Amino acid sequence: MPVAHPAEAPPPIMPVPLQNVTLACFGLSYLLAFALELGRLRWPRPTLRIAGLIFGCAGLFAHTLFLSIHQPTPATAFGALLAVAWVLAIFCLYGTIHHARRVWGVFVLPLVLALTGLAFATGSTEEKQEMPWESGARVWGAVHGLFLLFAAVGVSVGAVASVMYLIQARRLRMKLLPLGQVKMLSLDRLEAMNRRAVNLAFPLLTVGLLLGAVLLKHYHGFADNWLSVKFLGTVGLWVVFLALTYLRYAVSLPGRRLALLTILTFALMLTVLIAGHPFVRGDSP
Repeated sequence: MPVAHPAEAPPPIMPVPLQNVTLACFGLSYLLAFALELGRLRWPRPTLRIAGLIFGCAGLFAHTLFLSIHQPTPATAFGALLAVAWVLAIFCLYGTIHHARRVWGVFVLPLVLALTGLAFATGSTEEKQEMPWESGARVWGAVHGLFLLFAAVGVSVGAVASVMYLIQARRLRMKLLPLGQVKMLSLDRLEAMNRRAVNLAFPLLTVGLLLGAVLLKHYHGFADNWLSVKFLGTVGLWVVFLALTYLRYAVSLPGRRLALLTILTFALMLTVLIAGHPFVRGDSP
């Protein structure tokens, strides 16, 4: 007699309200939190801070649900941008709570909103894309992606610190008073935050790039894809990081120029994130 195999358990069904979570849900929450943070610059009221925290937490909750339900791959621009935005949203929430009397969300939330907006612009063309590897290569591909993801977060944090450094340096040079009771971090702390972010991102990017080259060679044809925008852009980003590290420690470049170079590095990183990945294959829509 044939042996009956037990039926596989159906995948858990998410409640309909959770399935309907979209980019607009957490995008609007982040936007309202940003508006309230701007209001704190003019009216430093505890109610504005609490309301901003509530909308920020709501946006992060919806953002987390969206990633959990849809699980976009970080190998695509859509998934990578949303993943970096999610980590930065956590960073923003922590900074807002930890630095209660400092300007924080005003600088981090615009970056979260920009990454979310870029993901929205690229998402419609990447829904059918998939990774054409066997299971063993997928593990190393995930490790490769995680290294590059956290390197991108480090670059983003460095860029935020650089923007804050430039604004704070200008305010001090012009002897401007702080707005209300909300202050900015000192130049020394901002420069230290930038330095730590870059120092962390550079080795992560190096390991991620080496893993990507190995995967490209063994699983996807290195000779056919080494001229891709993604690969060349990542190599270029590594070279810029190397130059940035050299200028920081060997030449003792002024903080303002280092801040500008970090912002340019962030712009290059965005180009790399948006570029098509040679590991990803998709059907034309």
